[in-house]
Amino acid sequence: MQQEFNEHTSLQLIESMINRAKDKFSENGTLYMLWGIVVFICSLVQFIGIYYYGYTQIYYVWFLTWLVLIYQMVFLSRKKKAETVRTYTADILKYVWLCFVCCLFVAIFTLQVKQAYSSINPTILVLYAVPTFLSGIILKFRPLVAGGAFCWALAIGSVFAPFAFQSLFICVAVVAAWIIPGILLRIKYRRQMLS
Repeated sequence: MQQEFNEHTSLQLIESMINRAKDKFSENGTLYMLWGIVVFICSLVQFIGIYYYGYTQIYYVWFLTWLVLIYQMVFLSRKKKAETVRTYTADILKYVWLCFVCCLFVAIFTLQVKQAYSSINPTILVLYAVPTFLSGIILKFRPLVAGGAFCWALAIGSVFAPFAFQSLFICVAVVAAWIIPGILLRIKYRRQMLS
């Protein structure tokens, strides 16, 4: 009898942990929306500065992303403390996005050193696609997969656009790849929390 109870209890425990991990859709879309909005604003300001005012030093607007990165670290640190269940999905996503950030810095640094400025935005679009697409696959969330694929298409298209207009390709990319999926993730998260 004791063995049956232990097996039964063990199975219940395992099942409840799986259900908790499934039910607690940890991705609520906040960071996708935040980064999408910030990158959209920076890209739009860069386009306006270059195209309308000929201001080439406008890239300083991108320092705003450092403030958002600090906020994100605080946000994730608080979120981690509040977590009751740690999932492999969250860990994998963390490393996917960490790889993205490292690749982004290396690519931008390399292209600036080589003075290949016209290749920066297409490269950024290619890099935006990778973690977005992978996150969509990992989370089984098609809007992110589609957003990542759309970034790849925009990267190809941006090669044929004048440099100033490449910033607009980034605006479109983050709306499709981060802002809209972020909103949809938020809706999905809220529905799961209500049920």
